[in-house]
Amino acid sequence: MRSADARETADSRSTPLRTWVLWFAALVTLTVAMVAARSFLDKAHVALLYLLVVLGASSAGGRTLGFSVSAAGFLLFNFFFLPPLGTLTVAHPLDLLVLATFVVTSVVAAQLMYRANREASEAHDRAAEIDRLAALGAETLNAADARDGLRAIVGVIQSILRVEYCEVVEELPSVAEATVSDRERELLLPLRVRDNTVGVLQIEDSRGLNLTPERRRLLDALAYYAALGVERVRLTEAAERAEAQRRMESLRSALLTSVSHDLRTPLTSIKGIAHEIADGGDPRAAEEIEAAADRLNTLIGDMLELSRIQAGAVRMSPAVETIDDLIGAALRQARSLLKDRFVAIDGTEELLSGRFVFTDALRILVNLLENAAKYSPLDTPIDLRVRRDGAVISLAVMDRGPGVPESEHERIFEPFYRPPGTPADAGGTGLGLSIARGLAEAQGGRVRYEPRDGGGAAFIFEVRAADTPNEPLGS
Repeated sequence: MRSADARETADSRSTPLRTWVLWFAALVTLTVAMVAARSFLDKAHVALLYLLVVLGASSAGGRTLGFSVSAAGFLLFNFFFLPPLGTLTVAHPLDLLVLATFVVTSVVAAQLMYRANREASEAHDRAAEIDRLAALGAETLNAADARDGLRAIVGVIQSILRVEYCEVVEELPSVAEATVSDRERELLLPLRVRDNTVGVLQIEDSRGLNLTPERRRLLDALAYYAALGVERVRLTEAAERAEAQRRMESLRSALLTSVSHDLRTPLTSIKGIAHEIADGGDPRAAEEIEAAADRLNTLIGDMLELSRIQAGAVRMSPAVETIDDLIGAALRQARSLLKDRFVAIDGTEELLSGRFVFTDALRILVNLLENAAKYSPLDTPIDLRVRRDGAVISLAVMDRGPGVPESEHERIFEPFYRPPGTPADAGGTGLGLSIARGLAEAQGGRVRYEPRDGGGAAFIFEVRAADTPNEPLGS
């Protein structure tokens, strides 16, 4: 921002030459017209008409043009309208009073007009400044990312002040007052919110900061936005930590609840059967021990797999594989889980190939088949529908169970979650769907749920077709 004197100097320099020519031409034209009607005009009429031109010139071209027109009007008034005419001599003393009054009035009028214009210009600048600050606050404080909003504020401050370096330092030792150092080339401005210092605004410029009162006022306003930006970053990070802690506690609680039940059951079975064998019981009961141990091994494997997925440690390189091979391997692996359940395959005559990691896609499909077997009646078939839609190949595992309420469509993919009313003997730990979705997304696919027409559930595993670009599918 510029000071008032600097503003006036710049304004006088920026006044176009045509403005000067226009108003001096108007002064000459008025003089010619008044000379033609001189016999009908009084001195007061001449002074008032010249004064109008002075006011117009002051308003259009500033104080310098107003003073210049006033001086020219003074000479023309004396030369053409005060006796003796055609000279700059004043014959009557009262005419000197008329001239002096005209000069004083025109100068005062030019000064007042300049001051009014300057105040109007300053008011316009302040209004523009307020609009700019309001827009800045709306755009930056509503940014999706708090850090992005803070960076935007810093960028605006640097752009407006035209300095070489501007940064918000959150870890700098507290600065009680604004300090300018190194020959006014560096400014440390404390950022305060509710009387608490949340950071320091550091500004540097090797050419000097040149902080005029106007620039400093604007800087203080912008610094307050920077302080709000820092506070928003801290509150956002605190909220994220609290949410992460809440999720961790929820996961820990679910883990303890699930594991305490699912581990205790096979352990109790193993212990009881071992006592029977020790007391001379049927040695074939060892098969039951093996089954319980397998269940424990599956549970531990699922928990380890889930922890890898949640930690982002799953890195996959999808390859081109055939869908028929995947379905055949899944049916063979799930045979013991399906028992005598009939799986109806609705496929296409076309040999389909997709981009996926075979072992992980096999795990996903087996989990979906196991889920359908658990939550649907034994006397109903499980349908496996294979379709290609553009770049996507979908494998839909469909059953005729009770389905999932609309409010639970996403919750069923949360770890350890089971829908309300799940039978106690359904088995499992509530990890199958969560692992399936995590493994699918890790290889660029996805797993989603849809209600099945006529009742039941449909879990759809989607992969990218082999003859299309290997890009992740939308969620």
